[in-house]
Amino acid sequence: MTFWEHLDELRKVLFRSALILLGAAVIFFIFKDFMFGIVFAPTDDNFVLYRLADRILALLHQEPLGPFKLSIINIDLPAQFFIHISTSFYFAIVVCAPILLYQLWTFVSPALYPNEKRGAIKAFSFAAVFFYTGVLVGYFLLFPLTLRFLGTYQVMDEVANQISLKSYISTFFSLILILGVVFELPTVAALLSKFGLLYKHTLKKYRRHAFVVLLIIAAIITPTGDPFTLMAVGLPLYGLYEISIMMCRSKKTEDEV
Repeated sequence: MTFWEHLDELRKVLFRSALILLGAAVIFFIFKDFMFGIVFAPTDDNFVLYRLADRILALLHQEPLGPFKLSIINIDLPAQFFIHISTSFYFAIVVCAPILLYQLWTFVSPALYPNEKRGAIKAFSFAAVFFYTGVLVGYFLLFPLTLRFLGTYQVMDEVANQISLKSYISTFFSLILILGVVFELPTVAALLSKFGLLYKHTLKKYRRHAFVVLLIIAAIITPTGDPFTLMAVGLPLYGLYEISIMMCRSKKTEDEV
């Protein structure tokens, strides 16, 4: 194929991806109550994490977390409409990520050898699994903990919290998508190992250093300062580091190949 033929194929892929994304966004836009029911679920003490925490505290004979209800306000006239649109696209991107990657795959795959195709398919599969795992951890753990702490934190009783809709949505998607990206660590490590840029023994050598660095990263992406939240985020990140070690090749095997 000539350069212009390749460009035409890329245009078709981008056009199909845009249609898929637009169609999904329209569906989410229509089912507004369902979508925002998911988004605002952590603002109520009936959220699954809060109920689970109360049960654990009860088993430990500790006081429950107590009632929690966060009210969201809007202070900008067109904000609700535009946030409705942007949230629909965010949901479409998250849900349609595997389909969009498949569209990219249809463009790239003809240029790969059979062994390269097998490796790429495996990498795409792992990337999707780890991304969604990170999104779920962000939704069910990181964001609720952050919201519960910052939403109820007051410098003085006289200063009441009034959380704006724009602030809530921005924090919601930023934290969740950050976790989704961070959870791609094993996939990146596997690809670097495949290209001979990273080996198993290297990650093992800097294991202790990595634990400290990952705790610092956990402290950065979690606005709360309590040790429980820090460890709740830091330990899964360190678990990803151990998974990265298992997914990397050893130098000996690489030399033999």
